[in-house]
Amino acid sequence: MRVEIWSDIACPWCYIGKARFEKGLADFAHRDEVEVVHRSFELDPGHAKGDVGSVVDMLALKYGRTREEAVAMEENVASNAHSEGLAYRAEGRDHGNTFDIHRLLHLAAARGVQNELLDRAYRANFAEERSVFDPAVLLALAVESGLDEAEARAVLADESVYAEEVRADEREAAELGANGVPFFVFDRRYGLSGGQPAELFTKALEQAWQGREPAPASAPAAVGADAPACDADGACEVPGH
Repeated sequence: MRVEIWSDIACPWCYIGKARFEKGLADFAHRDEVEVVHRSFELDPGHAKGDVGSVVDMLALKYGRTREEAVAMEENVASNAHSEGLAYRAEGRDHGNTFDIHRLLHLAAARGVQNELLDRAYRANFAEERSVFDPAVLLALAVESGLDEAEARAVLADESVYAEEVRADEREAAELGANGVPFFVFDRRYGLSGGQPAELFTKALEQAWQGREPAPASAPAAVGADAPACDADGACEVPGH
C-alpha cells in the first residue's frame, strides 16, 4: 500500500503531522508493507528567492497582529510540537522560498534518502539555529543525509533540475483537491488533511488496507474531520486564534 504525503518544509503542521503519522503507522499491523512517498507543495511559491526574513515578522504582517501576538501564535504551535516530542523554536526562525528544498528532496528520493533529508530539514528549520534558506546550510543538510556533495551542489546550482518534478507534484495536488498541507493520500482511495491525531492515521491506514482495490480515477474520499493545516496561501492555523 502506498501513502503519499504532500507537504512543505515551511509548514509547522507538516512537521507535526509527519511525527503523528509515523506514530500512527507504527501501530498499524501491516506497517512493513506500506510505502511512504513525500510530494512537493510550496506554501508561498511566489516568494522571491533570496528574500529571507523573520517568521514572526511575516506572521505579524499576514495576520495583522503585533509582534508579541505573533510570538504567542508561534508558542501555541510550539506546544503542539512539544506534545509530540518535537523541539520547536517559537522565535528566531526564517521564512523564505522553498523551491530549492523541494528540488533537493526529489534528488534525495532518487537516491533513497528522501526521509533522511526531510527529517533533517524539518529539524533545522523548526528546532535548530540553522536556516534552510541558506544554500550552504541546505548543502550541508544534503550531505548529512547521505547525498553526494558534488551532485547536490550541481542540483542547487541549476534551477531547472527537478523543477518539473516539483511542479508535477503541485499540479497533482490540485487535481486531487488539496488546498493545504499536510495532505495524506492512501492508495489514491482516501484522503486525510492536517496534523491529525496518531490514532486517526492508524484508522485511515486500516480502512485503506481493508478496501484495497484498483485506484479510482477521481479524487480520493475524505476520511476524518479537519485538523490544523497550512493553506495554499501560506496561512497556518493556530490553536486558540
